[in-house]
Amino acid sequence: MPIVRNMSRAVRRLLQSPGCGCGIPVIPARCIGVSPRQVASDASFHSVSFSNSDHPRVLITGGLGQLGVGLAKLLRKRFGKNNVILSDIRKPADNVFYSGPFIYADILDYKNLREIVVNNRITWLFHYSALLSAVGEANVPLARAVNITGLHNVLDIAAEHNLRLFVPSTIGAFGPTSPRNPTPDLCIQRPRTIYGVSKVHAELMGEYYHYRYGLDFRCLRYPGIISADSQPGGGTTDYAVQIFHDAIKTGKFQCYLKPDSRLPMMYIDDCLKATLEVMEAPADALSMRTYNISAMSFAPEELVQEVQKHVPELQVTYKVDEIRQAIADSWPMNFDDRNARRDWGWKHDYDLPELVTTMFSFLGSDSRIAQVN
Repeated sequence: MPIVRNMSRAVRRLLQSPGCGCGIPVIPARCIGVSPRQVASDASFHSVSFSNSDHPRVLITGGLGQLGVGLAKLLRKRFGKNNVILSDIRKPADNVFYSGPFIYADILDYKNLREIVVNNRITWLFHYSALLSAVGEANVPLARAVNITGLHNVLDIAAEHNLRLFVPSTIGAFGPTSPRNPTPDLCIQRPRTIYGVSKVHAELMGEYYHYRYGLDFRCLRYPGIISADSQPGGGTTDYAVQIFHDAIKTGKFQCYLKPDSRLPMMYIDDCLKATLEVMEAPADALSMRTYNISAMSFAPEELVQEVQKHVPELQVTYKVDEIRQAIADSWPMNFDDRNARRDWGWKHDYDLPELVTTMFSFLGSDSRIAQVN
């Protein structure tokens, strides 16, 4: 069979039975009307083109994270509320639950995920389910299961059901031996976290499925994403969110990175726009399956200077966290995203001044700024 992963005893029994099983983590031959050998040799899957009257049917996995809810809002505005299904294994807040379709979906449950795709006639899948770097390092077996085994389930289902699949990658997919300034689309990648390793694995597996089975796989390497809607969670780039909260609440900010630690960053609206644009791009316009995207690159001292234009009395100190500093020192300083700009017209809207103004606007700092002035 063309796609078989590590199998439990129960799965091996199903493989030995004459039926397709429908929960087997392979491309089930009987369910698509061809033999496994035909799938391997003759597969020619092509993503569907959509007119204005025939929108894609979208599923977002891991949808309660930083990007999923915002992406669902953007896609529902474009394709209609009922055409975009948000999913996760956690219970959503009321405002999320009532804003559009939401279902429980566990990416480690192959059969359930496959039923969701079939029953809802899904044509586009955005796969955001993953354990991020800090959590992954604390529980490597779980990160390996979610980030790698879960990805395999998604790849198999997407190939079987002719889906257009988006899987995000990250700045963390690079390592200390990668070129840092700038970092091109194709270069050495040797990350040192399970999160980064799993993202390189996703990039390569997606490209393999594209060339082996014709899967319409698309991937963007996100830089640090800045959003007013989410609280900082202790990640390496989260200082760029924390500074806004501290400037408004206390007027004091302690940075855990060195003043000159330059990293690529992006405001969340640009990130979501890029994700939709690459998914809508004609397949023949894409020269690769994984692209860098970038908007700006700055160091903490540059962000501080811009923030102090709005809150002049902000007091800043530096207390370097050696672990996060080591991660930052192994990551790109600038992303080279010329291929994205050439192939599908990527263009960012937010530079550093626009980012800072927008963050303060959303976080409600008007009263404090007025008092300062």
